[in-house]
Amino acid sequence: MRKIFTCLLVFTTFTFFAQEETTEDKFGAGLSLNHDVFFGLNPMMTFSYDVSEKGSLTAYGIQWGAGTGSAWRNWTEFGLGYNFSVGDFDINPQLGFTFGSLLSSGAAQEGIIGDGIVPNLTVNYGSKKFEGQLYFGYYAALSDNTAAGQNTTNYIHYWLNFGYKAASFFSFGGHLEQLTFTGGSVNGGGNLDSNDVYIGLGPYVQFTKGNAGLRLSFGANLADEDDGAIADDFYKLSFFVNL
Repeated sequence: MRKIFTCLLVFTTFTFFAQEETTEDKFGAGLSLNHDVFFGLNPMMTFSYDVSEKGSLTAYGIQWGAGTGSAWRNWTEFGLGYNFSVGDFDINPQLGFTFGSLLSSGAAQEGIIGDGIVPNLTVNYGSKKFEGQLYFGYYAALSDNTAAGQNTTNYIHYWLNFGYKAASFFSFGGHLEQLTFTGGSVNGGGNLDSNDVYIGLGPYVQFTKGNAGLRLSFGANLADEDDGAIADDFYKLSFFVNL
């Protein structure tokens, strides 16, 4: 009986760890440390769980508060979505929520839960010789936490890049990124006009080894000087690793 029990215990333990390993294999994670001329430091963590051969549930979090976002009551973003693969494309629609004060009061009040809502889409492209990414997100006020004369804010943020894989460790291409203030509601009546915060256009270079890499994007800010919230130049640096 003891031998049978021991065999059952060993078999159960082996099965448990085998199943755990199989489940773990379905998980993916990535970490990127991003820094740019406007937002400052904004680390991002992503997770995915495969539910089919070409589909996975996704989650992400961004710590905007580490840079300029600290003035927006440590702005934080968290979201969930679903990624599906079509040929060389990975298409990932997600729905995010922000915590802080930027959207709900134009950074005039204290940070709150449910500051804003962020429907967004990321499309990644990768082939043997080319790479690319499209991101589009709409940042809309979910709460109105304003006092008299204060306003909510809404933004569109997108970027598009496409490049050539010159070697296994090096690629280069072009990068376009725009942040636009699309207006907001004033407490007491009225709405604010929209304006471009920045329009960054220029090249990028990227170095990778295994699952890790770094990318530098840089160029000019094409936004009107009277509207733009940053200097004449645009630059963005990312360190990333797939865990």
